[in-house]
Amino acid sequence: MYVVGLNGSPRSESNVRYLINKVLERCRLGGAETEIIDVPQIINSARQPFCVVCSNPCSGDCYKGTLLEGAFEKIIKADALIIGSPVYFGSMSAQLKAFFDKTRKLRGEKSLIGKPCGFIAVGASRFGGQEATLTAMHAIALVQGMTILGTGHNSYDAGHIGISSQQPSDKDDNAISRCESLAMRIMDNISIH
Repeated sequence: MYVVGLNGSPRSESNVRYLINKVLERCRLGGAETEIIDVPQIINSARQPFCVVCSNPCSGDCYKGTLLEGAFEKIIKADALIIGSPVYFGSMSAQLKAFFDKTRKLRGEKSLIGKPCGFIAVGASRFGGQEATLTAMHAIALVQGMTILGTGHNSYDAGHIGISSQQPSDKDDNAISRCESLAMRIMDNISIH
């Protein structure tokens, strides 16, 4: 089992990364190999960090031989993904959006269809746009045909659309608790398939 976390925060030691680590720690207890990909550093390795539809269908030439190509190989190989972003103007970070804009080739190859994924959004205030950010990340998953997992688990409750945290996340007991339920949901989903 291999679970990959995508940290959409431009800060490598961010609240988002902290919560992704919490989910991955629980996945490791269940026997999974885990890895975090810091999306902003990866997207900057591409010759053009934003998709400009330089070929249609997408050839992937703009990221061949870069860290971005390696990241795409990892998310294809992963049994599940955890995708996290800070709230920026009510949505995901530009870096995370650019990362998924670059996945046109993967979409054409149907590489992520059925891939289970869970989501994390962190805002500066309790009602700081986390739900809108989670919904925006759901949209990128649905366009790829991925399977969206909420935070519900039999050991907890029916859950929510993702982990919604107020910074500092290491003081947000609800978000930390939801990390465990999301990890359990991911591990259950992987073992079913």
